[in-house]
Amino acid sequence: MDKGITTRQKNYNQWYLDVINVAGLAEHAPVKGCMIIKPYGFAIWENIQKTLDAKIKETGAKNAYFPLFIPQSLLKKEAQHIQGFAPECLVITQVGKKKLKEPLIVRPTSETIIYEVFAKWIKSYRDLPLLINQWANIARWELRPRLFLRTIEFLWQEGHTAHATEKEAEKKAREILELYRNFVESYLAIPVIAGEKTESEKFPGAVTTYTLEAMMQDGKALQLGTSHMLGQNFAKVFEVKFLDKDGQEKYVWQTSWGVSTRLIGGLIMAHSDDKGLVLPPKLAPLSVVIIPIWANKKEQKAVFTKADAIAKSLDLNLAVEKREELTFGAKHFEWEKKGVPLRIEIGPKELAKKSVVIVRRDTGEKELVKEEKVAVFVEKILDKMQKSLFSKALRFQKENSHTTDSWKEFKDFIKKDRGFVYAHWCGKALCEAEIKKETKATIRAIPFAQKSEKGKCILCGKPSKQRVVFAKAY
Repeated sequence: MDKGITTRQKNYNQWYLDVINVAGLAEHAPVKGCMIIKPYGFAIWENIQKTLDAKIKETGAKNAYFPLFIPQSLLKKEAQHIQGFAPECLVITQVGKKKLKEPLIVRPTSETIIYEVFAKWIKSYRDLPLLINQWANIARWELRPRLFLRTIEFLWQEGHTAHATEKEAEKKAREILELYRNFVESYLAIPVIAGEKTESEKFPGAVTTYTLEAMMQDGKALQLGTSHMLGQNFAKVFEVKFLDKDGQEKYVWQTSWGVSTRLIGGLIMAHSDDKGLVLPPKLAPLSVVIIPIWANKKEQKAVFTKADAIAKSLDLNLAVEKREELTFGAKHFEWEKKGVPLRIEIGPKELAKKSVVIVRRDTGEKELVKEEKVAVFVEKILDKMQKSLFSKALRFQKENSHTTDSWKEFKDFIKKDRGFVYAHWCGKALCEAEIKKETKATIRAIPFAQKSEKGKCILCGKPSKQRVVFAKAY
């Protein structure tokens, strides 16, 4: 364990902040509640953005950009929407000494301003479907900010689509959730529960919100992505209409969906350990760090030459650690804290054996590998590590998921903060609110994978059609 890192067991929240600090991912900004994403942290976001952007474009969506500032009158048009976001909105009422005729809202989400434009862009069925995506920053006033998880300003991707039929919109909302699920599990190596949000937890103004819920190492849930079926709620407010093939005027059906820099927070909390950051190879800024070891100038020249040759043979983003002012131990610990998946060590002993030592960051396993086999070995071990991180996280999720029909047992599970609890719920908002008040647990999802099962509500005992997932959450 690094001396600069609090252990997870001692203080999980402080451990999380310590890992961010020692890995050089981000720091607090002069404006309280905002963060500065440092180059290494932003490189992770760039890898997320690059990969996800390509996948989103494969669905037919095109990138655009819309203003950061939204006239207050637009946000007020959809009643549920403004009610949901009003407490978090940053409002500009004055520029210099001059008061604005109409206050401007700093973008908390873009449905209103985008749909005002959709009404101009869409006139005919030939204009549909309209599939738009943007990468942007968002501002919401967070009372309890935490780096990457909840900050006043954060980065995200938001998609907005308009369709001729309800069926097409519903299909798109589910398609995008599946895209997110595949990305999170395949690239972040984090298993998720996919499902539907309850009425009280859904996005303001949506008909249905679909969600991905992940379990962190402290047993709490983290929402990693959402996709919303908006129905015609916004279309009717913003007059987003089209003429169908028969010349009949109709309202479009819409969806919106997004993920944010919260993915980095999830990645940190799902995989990292008391030594520092652990990164899945597919998203790591550097896949390999090569550390030459020498005692004199003659050895230095020889190991540098070999290190450069090994680096050239690997078609990967990597670093060759040549700093002379640091000891081998200092270099080792620095790269370990940054979570680089593989470390390759080359010293005089390795040169004599025409081999290198390759060390996995996640398990610490070491292996002596012949020089000519390094490229093939590295490719295989990175793939193995990616799968291993997912398997480990999935095993943890399963070990910390509980099924109960006992209210007492339910409360005991929640009190211990140990994961997901599958329990029956009658579907009434009153019971949902009472459970939250008494235990601080919320319904994270009505899972797709959960089969219909008759039972009794964990609180009131009234009939229930299936179990839902309860947990404390970030």
